Amino acid sequence: MSEHPVPSARARELVRGAYDLHIHVAPDVMKRRINDLDLAARFRELGLAGFVIKSHYVPTAERAEQVRTMYPDVDAIGAITLNASVGGMNPVAVEIAGRGGAKVVWFPTVDSDNQRSCLAEEPEGAMPPMWARLQQDLEDAGMKADAVEVLNPDGTPTTQTAQVLQVMAQHSMVLATGHLHTDESSALVPAAQAAGVEKIIVTHPEFTSQRMGLDSQRRLAEQGVFLERCLTTPLTGKVSWETWHANIRGAGVEHSVVSTDLGQPFNPPVEDGLAIVADIMLDEGYSESEIKLMIVHNSRYLAGASPLPDAPAHLR
Repeated sequence: MSEHPVPSARARELVRGAYDLHIHVAPDVMKRRINDLDLAARFRELGLAGFVIKSHYVPTAERAEQVRTMYPDVDAIGAITLNASVGGMNPVAVEIAGRGGAKVVWFPTVDSDNQRSCLAEEPEGAMPPMWARLQQDLEDAGMKADAVEVLNPDGTPTTQTAQVLQVMAQHSMVLATGHLHTDESSALVPAAQAAGVEKIIVTHPEFTSQRMGLDSQRRLAEQGVFLERCLTTPLTGKVSWETWHANIRGAGVEHSVVSTDLGQPFNPPVEDGLAIVADIMLDEGYSESEIKLMIVHNSRYLAGASPLPDAPAHLR
């Protein structure tokens, strides 16, 4: 018997047509629960629309194209994460990724200055991220790269960051803030919007290296960004469920998009993640329309998919 929750039929139906905008699947430099082709088959069976393939280390646009070739009814989306392995804040890498069809750009995660300098320890009982071991291996081998700079000391974008934002705007790419500090995200959002980037996601603001307060989340929401609520953050003990729900309600469900961040061997099946969240939210008293907004309609808008007939007017 599985140790993980089994989604209800009601939850499965609620999340039909959704995208999971944040998953980690094989092939990857770390062991993953499932590969992208097998996941596409399961998404098709469950009526899920698609997923964004995230890697902390390599671009994924070519992989996504292969998945779409094999499963044309599942919209696999490529991405790039601006860590040291792609040259950090590298506009050439983003340009090539954009030409290759990547739609999402994560700003630095494992190589962000915030993640590197974060002194916060994991809460007792929390599951450490899988990439922490790899980062330590690189450092032990004398290959620790410098942290990726995003902003100048005065809070303005570096020359490279400004170039990256321009390239993203030209390719209509979605910005995800990665593991930046709250202050960095708060400075980056208006700069990105001024450069013409239209869709912005604040990556799992409850993660241990971010711990973004509710007031900051509200201020960013007022600027039109989406706050990403990842299942794994509370599931693995990095934040309490109470805080996670309080932030969703406090910042407004309309400003939240639910993804899973799944793919780790010890976590639930990736294809079950969104429905697991739906069941949790049903138990917490969210309405079906609120759940569908956060999981289905907002994810489809950010993925660039056609809105469903019952989507709110502002997402059309």
